[in-house]
Amino acid sequence: MTKTTVSIIIPAYNEAQTIGDVVGKIRSLYPDSEIIVINDGSTDDTGKVAKEAGAIVYSHPYNIGNGAAIKSGIRIASGEILVFMDGDGQHDPEDIQKLIEHFSGYDMVVGARKAGHQSSWGRALGNRIYNWLASYVAKFTIQDLTSGFRAIKAEIAHNLLYLLPNTYSYPTTLTLGVLRSGRKLRYIPINIHKRKKGKSKIKLFKDGLRFFMIITKICALYSPLRIFLPVSFFMFILGSSYYLYTYCFWGRFTNMSALLFTTSILVFMMGLISEQICQMRFERSEGKRLF
Repeated sequence: MTKTTVSIIIPAYNEAQTIGDVVGKIRSLYPDSEIIVINDGSTDDTGKVAKEAGAIVYSHPYNIGNGAAIKSGIRIASGEILVFMDGDGQHDPEDIQKLIEHFSGYDMVVGARKAGHQSSWGRALGNRIYNWLASYVAKFTIQDLTSGFRAIKAEIAHNLLYLLPNTYSYPTTLTLGVLRSGRKLRYIPINIHKRKKGKSKIKLFKDGLRFFMIITKICALYSPLRIFLPVSFFMFILGSSYYLYTYCFWGRFTNMSALLFTTSILVFMMGLISEQICQMRFERSEGKRLF
């Protein structure tokens, strides 16, 4: 690592009991790195402890959200490579070197949690479902959609900044944004330590629904046909099945069958139009970057 090349961004909310050890270990391992702790409206001494440990501290006046903290970190960081990690002690600072070592040739490197390192079977099952859904959207095998431990080029992070939500689902948006914009992503296995104190602030059902909506939104933004085409196909199959049923029993073609077939065609055409709009938008944005 060279000086100011890497900025390590740590969002923290009421992590006074662990943030000092995390920052201290990072400082000892990577003395030339820029360590930024975003104190997201903590009601304890998180900001004070982080500053005493040697971090640059930027404080929100109140709790906005984990994603909002990441966005603040992106805005103020000066490094060419941005590393995101948690301040609760679950991520091992020694693994930062693994991310950097594999960064050559990739735009983002993500630490993937090994099997059995999820906090509960319910969350493990949920993450597996979302990994599958996101893999379908991105046409890429996603090993860990929600991992908050990752390194990304600062330029790309700034380009995707407007897409990031204020909540815990920012890793989902970053992952899909990077992949659907044609960037290169790599996963490397990491170990996750159990939280030393406190408990996770992520709610399985509430945040799970939010992850699903973000996947759908990113899909509609980058590759609309991945949504419109299955819906159109489902409507067509439904219409065909209903027509077969009514023809066999009553020998006629019903209005419902006509409605389902028409809906199938309309959804498909809307998908084609949306795909063309997305293509023109990206061609225009890429053209502006060339000049």
